[in-house]
Amino acid sequence: MAAGGWTYAALAQQVEVDPKSVERWVNLGRIPRSATALQAAKALGEDVHALWPALRQARPARAISPELVALYQQRADIPVSTFTDLLTQARERIDILVYAAVFLHEAYPRLNELLTERASQGCTVRIAIGDPDSGTIQARGQEERFGHGIESRCRLALMHYRPLAGTLGIEVRTHVTTLYNSLYRADDQQLVNAHVWGVNAYAAPVWHLRRHETGGLFGTYAESFDAVWATATPVREGG
Repeated sequence: MAAGGWTYAALAQQVEVDPKSVERWVNLGRIPRSATALQAAKALGEDVHALWPALRQARPARAISPELVALYQQRADIPVSTFTDLLTQARERIDILVYAAVFLHEAYPRLNELLTERASQGCTVRIAIGDPDSGTIQARGQEERFGHGIESRCRLALMHYRPLAGTLGIEVRTHVTTLYNSLYRADDQQLVNAHVWGVNAYAAPVWHLRRHETGGLFGTYAESFDAVWATATPVREGG
């Protein structure tokens, strides 16, 4: 607004709201209705989600399963805070199964501190990342048209997580498994990032699950994690 010379009154008139509403958007972080937000973003020449990231909501889950909380069209639509808030709430267990998922450390540099804090409070933390030297990882790079990039990202992920290897309550392993989903579990909640042939994980859908009963969808993915974990190789501290 300052760059464009907009006053509260001028923008309010443009989008047909009270100037007090615009003042609340700016000073109190209030979020306008979607239609009003779109009008304001258009007037300002800005992306509506850059102005109000909270408007990028998950689609409400249909009553297909009581375990399905939300469905996101692609992982890139989800603020990293959704992942970190989920992990912060964990009291008993955190399980992460990915090839690399370096977007977490890139967007939230305190991730290792967060995991260490959770472990210090009695939370069991298990992290499984892809072995960059495995043929499985190299093949996935070709399938996603990512070349050797995925191998590099696995090495980067290993660099990020290795300092946690000697931390009480935290174990880091590498795996050579063909993944069909990346999993992010915190107690009875889980984010499942589907893997789609030829598509990078950031552009693939994510479903948010909450355990409803023994077994079910949540149990299926939890068992999948355990199966991969049993075949994975422990990462040694500093080695």
